Amino acid sequence: MPAPRKFTHQQLQAAALELIDQEGLAGLTMRALAARLGTGPMTIYNYVDGREGLEHLVTGAVMAQVRRPDGHPGDWRARVEAIAEAIWRAVRAHPNAIPLVLTTRSLDEEALAPAEALLQALAGSGRSGADLLAAFRVVSGFIAGFAQAELTGPLASASGQDAGAITARMADLPAQRFPRLIEIAHAATGDPQAEFRSGLKIILTGLGASAPHTN
Repeated sequence: MPAPRKFTHQQLQAAALELIDQEGLAGLTMRALAARLGTGPMTIYNYVDGREGLEHLVTGAVMAQVRRPDGHPGDWRARVEAIAEAIWRAVRAHPNAIPLVLTTRSLDEEALAPAEALLQALAGSGRSGADLLAAFRVVSGFIAGFAQAELTGPLASASGQDAGAITARMADLPAQRFPRLIEIAHAATGDPQAEFRSGLKIILTGLGASAPHTN
């Protein structure tokens, strides 16, 4: 009879996500995860297949935190908007994990549930097959890209500066060379949720205009 499992999958996910939140990508190692769980590195190898397995733990943990709305009232656009915002909130809550979310795919069923929900909502536009895939890539790419832009884009405040300080810094750029960067710096609301919703509406308007039919 096999020995009982010492840790659950959820415990491993939670520990890996806490580790990357606190230590960053470089701190995500088998040894560090083992120490956090109070065990030896060889024990972790019974659960996780090396670095790739660690990364799957993190991406699965982030996606498992997506709080999809109960029910999806309204048309397909409203459903897409609600699910997309839920995914964005989960991703941006863990900025150190964003590179892994962009590049690592987990086959954990709970982690795949948000993607399935988004696809179901997009299918309400009448899309299927390659058209559905294209729409999914556009929306999911916007979600991840927007979260990443908050950290690394020209208006990002990774150093902890507030929006006013960023605007002032941008305003000091040569006006003739960077007029549009200065313009958007002054237009920045300091409200990521409002800006996310505004950008998503642009995408949904385009998807709606090219949809085979709408529900």
